[in-house]
Amino acid sequence: MPIDCLGCRIARGLEPGVQIVYENEWLACVLDIAPFNEGHLLILPKVHVLDVEEMELSTAHAIMEASRMLSVALKRAFRPDGITICQNGGRFNDLGHYHMHLIPRYEGDGFAWSDPLHSHGAEQRLERTREVLRGVLREPN
Repeated sequence: MPIDCLGCRIARGLEPGVQIVYENEWLACVLDIAPFNEGHLLILPKVHVLDVEEMELSTAHAIMEASRMLSVALKRAFRPDGITICQNGGRFNDLGHYHMHLIPRYEGDGFAWSDPLHSHGAEQRLERTREVLRGVLREPN
């Protein structure tokens, strides 16, 4: 565990004021300190990884199981209209440690998935994009 990694410290309960809702040997689920809505959770692995492809399958499985369980808990506790589950990777990961958001959502809450700032025409290349990805998937690792 890199001691300078805030995500590692949060996942291991070493940061003051961290509100751990659930944890097991692979992960910790904590309340976001700047919640979009009440109950906004972060799921963090206890081992240091930045992106999803870096983690062991056991950790990835544990994260998905926790997201299922916690989605049910959020729905029972807060009666949202839905749940948004998202994760930002690479340079968009502002924590420098993998974390998945579970956000209770309500109609009109202002959360938005925005359109791209610049037209890229990707919608015109769906067949080509599919073939590019299928080709990469066929390549040996």
